[in-house]
Amino acid sequence: MAISKTEYAQRIQSSRSRLYRTAFCYVKNEQDALDIVGEAVCKGLEALHQLRQVEFFDTWMTRIVIHTALSHLRKHALRPENNEELPESLPATEAGLTPEESIDLYQALDTLGGSERTYVILRFFEERSFREMAEILNLPEATVKSRLYRILKKLNHQLSARKE
Repeated sequence: MAISKTEYAQRIQSSRSRLYRTAFCYVKNEQDALDIVGEAVCKGLEALHQLRQVEFFDTWMTRIVIHTALSHLRKHALRPENNEELPESLPATEAGLTPEESIDLYQALDTLGGSERTYVILRFFEERSFREMAEILNLPEATVKSRLYRILKKLNHQLSARKE
């Protein structure tokens, strides 16, 4: 069953803040994140005929935003570790973290490669289940779990080293 352009617009409108947060986690720049979301929305509209099941819209659109953000980083040769501008307010909701801990988290996230960063963003910033992550990444759920735990161990080590 195809999705109409009107329904597409409504779904985009209801998920725009989540899509923005996803893009922002990659580029750490408000304008770039807005550009990425805008470009992803255009790409989604052009590829709307490829969406086979409406219930997978969020997964499908998230995948488009992630690929667009990674493409943006490659295209502009921006490396997050070289981007010294950290936002005054971070879009993710890190419950119980001080501002300093939030900045440490973002800086540790910057040390990860694009694909590693995707796992952390999907799980903790978008609060996706392992099943949803597997659908977005087009991988088996067990692979997603093992890779995420390996990445978390790496992040934990980096954060512990910063405190010392």
